[in-house]
Amino acid sequence: MPTYEYVVKDKTGKQSKGRIEGDTKEIVVQQLRDQGYMVSQVQEAAAAAPQKRGGFRLRRKVGLKDLSIFCRQFATMINAGVSLVRCLDVLEQQTNSVNLKEVIREIQSEVEGGATLSRSMAAYPRVFSNLAVGLVRAGEVGGVLDDTLDRLASFLEADMALRRKVKSAMTYPILVMIVAVGIVLFLVTFILPKFIALFEELGVQEFPLPTLMLMKASKFMTSKWWLCIIIGVLLTIAFNRIRATKTGRRYYDIVKLKVPVFGSLNHKISVARFARTLSTLLSSGVPILQAMETVAGTVDNTIISEAILLSRTAIREGDTIGDPLAQSRMFPPMVVQMIAIGEETGQLDSMLSKVADFYEAEVEAALESLTAALEPVMIVFLGFVVGFIVISMFLPLVSIIGSLSSS
Repeated sequence: MPTYEYVVKDKTGKQSKGRIEGDTKEIVVQQLRDQGYMVSQVQEAAAAAPQKRGGFRLRRKVGLKDLSIFCRQFATMINAGVSLVRCLDVLEQQTNSVNLKEVIREIQSEVEGGATLSRSMAAYPRVFSNLAVGLVRAGEVGGVLDDTLDRLASFLEADMALRRKVKSAMTYPILVMIVAVGIVLFLVTFILPKFIALFEELGVQEFPLPTLMLMKASKFMTSKWWLCIIIGVLLTIAFNRIRATKTGRRYYDIVKLKVPVFGSLNHKISVARFARTLSTLLSSGVPILQAMETVAGTVDNTIISEAILLSRTAIREGDTIGDPLAQSRMFPPMVVQMIAIGEETGQLDSMLSKVADFYEAEVEAALESLTAALEPVMIVFLGFVVGFIVISMFLPLVSIIGSLSSS
């Protein structure tokens, strides 16, 4: 998601500058206006430009675990009646993250100077997401900062648990694939050349097609290994550059949703994140339009994000939440019906929380099934590849032995 630099004025006419993440310039402008600011200037920041505050360390993000601990401790101290500046001072000493420690120090300085906590946090978009800033702002306005910080900590912990499950499930298949690639490279670059030298000594002139293919691959990889590295690096850079563009990211997200097996999993993860984020925002008192805009930036999929923004536009024109979501076809009927029931009963945040719980359980079950199915598939694939190489290497020897026995 691109970062934009902005210049705004508040209701008193005080001018302030900062940086914020957003899908488009128009979305950023609308978000700043929703926050009560008069927008003077918004422009996309240079990709390599460092943040103005906090030095080079702030170019790196802060881990979800450190942020969740920060929010949980912050909420506890606010609930106990500790002043905001004192809380930040204690949290700076408490955290083990160097990056977060420096951010807290800068925020404490700004709060002491009269800035609000939410505005100070908004200056660090790589540390505090739009969701975090929006929840803190809602807590400040409603006088329930401890509750919103506690909800934010719970949200971060749930998100962290979901990410951990996905990483854990993907660890074994990735390791098997790495081992498979390592074995193939070892056979092709070290073992096969020895067989090629043996065949040349025996005067073999004609080779079977599989052996010929492997011989050419082996000669290319051993003599042009540097070219293989360059090609791999260039392909990686090209892929990242294309994915960084708006069109490239859109097609990449479409593939993520359409690819067999993993597409359904990615879709469920996005729906679970949508429901959990929107539930957290609404239960904290964030207005529905601002909540939908914030959610659109957290689902990590352009296609679903566009569907949410279209729904937001429809809601602004007086439509319900469920109808535009159903028309987008990005949300399962069960989700749409639960949202519609939540609107009718006035318990939308509770219904969304149940949707999030259901889809997080679906993701966990899908991950377990996927892991169980991938293990035998990966083993069979590895056996097929290694067997093909071994058979291809021994085919010429079989031909030689056959010619010797016939003579």
